Amino acid sequence: MILTLDAKRRLTLPASLAPTRPGDHFKAEFDPAEDTLVFRRVAAKGDWLEVLKACPVDLDDLPARSRELSKRR
Repeated sequence: MILTLDAKRRLTLPASLAPTRPGDHFKAEFDPAEDTLVFRRVAAKGDWLEVLKACPVDLDDLPARSRELSKRR
C-alpha cells in the first residue's frame, strides 16, 4: 500500500490496513539502507498505581520538596 504525506507531513493509515484506535502510540524508525519507514506499536501505558506500588523506594524516604520559589538570575 502506498501512503502519501499531506501538507502537514502526516500519514493517514486506512482502517483496513491495521486495527488501530485514536490515541494508539507507534515508534517510527527510518532505515536508510532499505529506504523504508517502519512503525511499531508501543504498548499502552500501565496503571500508574501499579507502577507506584512496584517502586523500590519507599515514598517516606524521599527528601522533602523545597517550598522556596525559584531564583531568577
